Amino acid sequence: MYRKAVSFLIMLSFLFWACSCCIKGMNLVKLYTEPVMTLTIELKELDKKAGEKEKECVQEEQLSATGVQSTLGIVDSAISEQRVIDFCILEQKYIYELPEEELEVLLRIVEAEAGTEDEEGKLLVANVVLNRLTDDQFPDTIAGVVFQKENGIAQFSPIVDGAYYQVEISDETINAVERALLGEDISQGALYFAARKYADNTKMKWFDENLNYLFVHGGHEFFK
Repeated sequence: MYRKAVSFLIMLSFLFWACSCCIKGMNLVKLYTEPVMTLTIELKELDKKAGEKEKECVQEEQLSATGVQSTLGIVDSAISEQRVIDFCILEQKYIYELPEEELEVLLRIVEAEAGTEDEEGKLLVANVVLNRLTDDQFPDTIAGVVFQKENGIAQFSPIVDGAYYQVEISDETINAVERALLGEDISQGALYFAARKYADNTKMKWFDENLNYLFVHGGHEFFK
């Protein structure tokens, strides 16, 4: 009888020890696998976010194809202080890469000529300057185009009246110029523009008789 009781106690102790080992083993497995599971979940979440971001970029490109652009301004991108580089920004490529001093000239002439126009009006002025840049009739630098004189007469009135030197460049002008540098052109190839309301009658007569009228936007008429 005594031996049976001892044997029973020994068996009970063994079972208890075995159960304890199983529980500890399960806890160890959970301890070691939990970081892996957490990392896997985080990676899945990152993949999901990356997929959503890629869809946004595709939608943005589709909008760009229809003439609708996002305004990722040069200044906006520079002062955002974000450490993560936006995938969409990486996908954009500048058609025109200008030295800093040339960019300054373009920004100033756009502001001086179209400061009261909407962003498309500013974009159109930038388009005309860039169109001249690639046309054999005109100089091959932005400064050359903007400061060009024909028979002693400046091509852009803000150079004459000094407005070019006094403007404060707005965020909207920066956005418009960036759109132009990225290749957005809504000018139909325009090489000239004029504000008939303020232009000299003789000058406008020359425009009407020697150039092809394209369209009007805001206070400017565009010609080629």
